[in-house]
Amino acid sequence: MNANPPFTNQLIHESSPYLLQHAHNPVHWMPWSAEIFELAKKQNKPILLSIGYAACHWCHVMERESFESEDVADYMNAHFINIKVDREERPDVDHIYMDALQAMTGSGGWPLNIFLLSNGKPFYGGIYFPPIPMHQRASWMETLKLVHEAYVHQPEKLIAQSENLTNHIAQSAKASANIISSAEKNEAPLATKEEVAIIGSRILQNADTQWGGFGAAPKFPQTFSIQMLFRNYYLNEDEASMVHGVRSLDKMIQGGIYDHLGGGFSRYSTDAQWQAPHFEKMLYDNALLLTVLAEAYQITKKENYKKVIESTIQFLNRELSNEAGGYFAALDADSEGVEGKYYTWTYAEIKQLIDPTIFEAFCNHYQIKEEGNWEHANILWTQNKYEDGILAFEKERKILFEQRAKRIRPALDYKIILSWNNLLIIALCKCYAALGEVHLKNKAIETMQWLELNLYNASENYFYHTNTQGNKKAFAFLEDYATLIQAYIQLQIITGDLTYLAKAKKWTEYVQLHFIEEEKILFYYTAGYQTDIIVRKKELYDGAQPSANAMMCANLFYLGNVLDQNPWVNQAEQMLASMKKMILQYPTSHSYWAQSFSQWAEGSTELVAVGAHAALALPMVLTKFLPHHLILFTPTASSDIILTIGKQKVDNQYFICKNKTCSAPMNQLNEFLAII
Repeated sequence: MNANPPFTNQLIHESSPYLLQHAHNPVHWMPWSAEIFELAKKQNKPILLSIGYAACHWCHVMERESFESEDVADYMNAHFINIKVDREERPDVDHIYMDALQAMTGSGGWPLNIFLLSNGKPFYGGIYFPPIPMHQRASWMETLKLVHEAYVHQPEKLIAQSENLTNHIAQSAKASANIISSAEKNEAPLATKEEVAIIGSRILQNADTQWGGFGAAPKFPQTFSIQMLFRNYYLNEDEASMVHGVRSLDKMIQGGIYDHLGGGFSRYSTDAQWQAPHFEKMLYDNALLLTVLAEAYQITKKENYKKVIESTIQFLNRELSNEAGGYFAALDADSEGVEGKYYTWTYAEIKQLIDPTIFEAFCNHYQIKEEGNWEHANILWTQNKYEDGILAFEKERKILFEQRAKRIRPALDYKIILSWNNLLIIALCKCYAALGEVHLKNKAIETMQWLELNLYNASENYFYHTNTQGNKKAFAFLEDYATLIQAYIQLQIITGDLTYLAKAKKWTEYVQLHFIEEEKILFYYTAGYQTDIIVRKKELYDGAQPSANAMMCANLFYLGNVLDQNPWVNQAEQMLASMKKMILQYPTSHSYWAQSFSQWAEGSTELVAVGAHAALALPMVLTKFLPHHLILFTPTASSDIILTIGKQKVDNQYFICKNKTCSAPMNQLNEFLAII
């Protein structure tokens, strides 16, 4: 940091940890607002929009190298309107300008630095810029000067480029409508088991059969692809799909991407072996991994998965919980300015702490080397079976964990994000279903209660996207509502409480009102009442999180069937029909969509129980891997909920309904369990 007394810019009034990290830069940063465009027009300056997030390593690097330099800041302040955005607080802004960057350069990442005209239209950009030219990459100061010169002397060229880029973004947002209009309407089934097998085989084409996962480094968990392999195994008894899904999870658990001391997963691995992670720990990654681990446990009953689920939830409760029900966004990759310093060890440190009689065995198991196994330090990971180290080195891991706790911790991004917390609720519900541990159900309920109290605007009837130490920001986006609806569905499934189903219905109607596209099939990412962006986009691909449209498709299918809302079922069918070609051709980019596709291939199967016995029977049903079943066990029927079984009086009975045709009522649980 600068040795002089710190500067202060307008970010000092923000609540985002990422923005506050830049509040004392000499750059005159301002937060995103509608007023910045008028200011840029008045001062006749282009806008520099810089987007990042609190746990972003290269964002920190560029800040130290460039944004803390007074010379650089002086030039930026003289010639640009400088805007900082936290991509997790405003993912809508990030999506728009990341699309523009990818159109310009063919790649993307963070920090995202993009230059806009005063109307918000982009004309040039890039990601990390070094302080001096290197590797055929211009320095940041060179880039600033080139952009300024072009703005002054070639404005027509920049205007033309900005129009082309904005048109590209707008056209990509409309592409889904073109897919829909050309979709063939015929009597053939929307999805078949054979097509699900094709999806599975295409996912496996990119499988790393040695180390698990998909492709080469860098490696992301790709949980949706693993879940889709499990569904292909379930539907088509494809052993290869199950084997690779399990292999992938096992290798991740053995790897350094999993924290062998404290539990939880880092964001991704920088190598193919899962050894050296990028050390930031994100709430959503851990939620998604918990979900797929729960499914793996349902399929295999392997104790390893149970132990990793438990340790990961312990990590979340210990390090990301606000202790009232909400969960913070992330832990930084860096501490003391060094990536991974909190998590890595020297050989000498470990030798000093571990009993000499077991030291060599410990080092052999966790790949500890005197010269280090990563950048002269050691990351704990193993090529042996995970379970071999669980009991054998429990004491030693505890010693290292307690010693590590004395270190300077990575920074905490203490934003509480609605969609990420919803993903965790879904994960907790899935883990409760698999393991039957009541504290997981209680934690899911508690988290939802916190979100309803702290992110809902009751007077205006909408949710906020974030709450940072009481400061609520941004209208909730489609991902927030899609995950919220799914969280309510999962809470209804594990509790039998129909009020959750009523809430899921309410917010689905809200999404239909405020997010639906003109063709009335897919949904925009932003609500119609949000006006501070240049274009409304539709997100269709799975990224680090599931496509919000794909999740809405799953929501509509479930609610449409359970609530007998045929228009919603029909809409889900149209959504899948519009995406079918992309699902089949590029399943790894559409694996969440593919899960609904596989459900459609099997058809709608409802498991229904009404009566006092339902709560007792439910855990025995939930423990099974039934990815395509709609489960509704409730102590009492409700006039608001119309089941497929019709309006007949039912009590202490079980039903299996397949495509709106129900079995005869069953009175014995054993009979019911034997059939499902």
